Amino acid sequence: GAFAGLGLPHRRLEAWKYTDLRSALKEALPPAFADQTPVTRAEIDAALEDLSALDVHRVVLVNGAYRPELSDASVEGLHVRPLASAMDVLVPDAAGQAIPPGQDAVIALNAAFMTDGAVVRVAEGAKLAKPLLMVFARAGSSPRLVTVRNRLDISAGAEATIVEAHIALPGAAAGQGNVLTQVTVGRGAGFVHAKCTIDGAGSTHLASWLATLGAGATYRAFQLTAGTGLVRNHLAVTFAGEGGRLDAAGCFLGRAAEHIDSTLIIDHAVPGCSSRELFKGVLADRAHGVFQGKVIVRPNAQKTDGKQMAQALMLSEDAEFDSKPELEIHADDVICGHGSTAAQLDPSMLFYLRSRGMPLPQARLLLIESFVGEAFDKLEDEKLREALLDIAKGKLARLMG
Repeated sequence: GAFAGLGLPHRRLEAWKYTDLRSALKEALPPAFADQTPVTRAEIDAALEDLSALDVHRVVLVNGAYRPELSDASVEGLHVRPLASAMDVLVPDAAGQAIPPGQDAVIALNAAFMTDGAVVRVAEGAKLAKPLLMVFARAGSSPRLVTVRNRLDISAGAEATIVEAHIALPGAAAGQGNVLTQVTVGRGAGFVHAKCTIDGAGSTHLASWLATLGAGATYRAFQLTAGTGLVRNHLAVTFAGEGGRLDAAGCFLGRAAEHIDSTLIIDHAVPGCSSRELFKGVLADRAHGVFQGKVIVRPNAQKTDGKQMAQALMLSEDAEFDSKPELEIHADDVICGHGSTAAQLDPSMLFYLRSRGMPLPQARLLLIESFVGEAFDKLEDEKLREALLDIAKGKLARLMG
């Protein structure tokens, strides 16, 4: 009922000014329910690309349905169960998280059609030796709407790394996805939350991360987006305890007519917290990149330290990058700043590399890898960083091809 009243977001709404879903989504695909499309572990590994080589625990959902035969997440301190069997977490606002402005319709659509998801809890004080890889795979020849909801609770003093991989298996039809992930990082906990979206050309991916940070908590978020028709990644973070720290980074690579929107709302609701956001994009052909980042500092949130940067590298005259950084500050003892740039490859640097015998394609690729590398450097886990970077390099080669 809520979604019927709101309808799909459109450009008249400020939060969706650059991503008009009403124009982009002309067709309502049938929802995927209780799907049991046959899928093998080898097919999952092939679609995961370099992520398949990581030593991880796994949770696998295919077309929005939990697949226990493909999952393996049994370790002390880590509790994982499918959302379908965890009805107690379906209570609205169970995590005390408010819906971000402008995200109402997407979250209402998620609530109406969600089929399954993962409920993950890391026990108090537990320190996971291996990351948890959450795989969301599309399979089958019929285009469908896949809707999932996840709950990630990192208890006080715990440390964990969780990676979301949104992939399309060979032969999978282009579809629509709506993923909502609720995150709670407890007092003094450390959480690395990475995401890789390579969902296939022609697909639509709408994702919402709603995170609440306790006192002294550290939340490191990273998003890699490439090879997907239309993507909207929405990250909303609320500081609920003093001394919290957020370090968010992302890399988006667009080609053809792909559209990639990264929207952030960082709410400094308490004093003494810090936030850093760095997003890098490479756009070729007629690709369209969007960055909207809003930092809110509440009246009592003194000693806030917030900085934000979005940069895009344009490989085509027809590519477009829209950036809208915002600061809404209601306190006076703060350090906040933001910036945004868009440019082409530096001809003088290309000339320098070519004058030393490097072929033009190799010189261009080297400069582009150097540009996006700063975002990947935010990932402290070397194996995870290298795996995601290798995936990005493969997509970059396609951008330049």
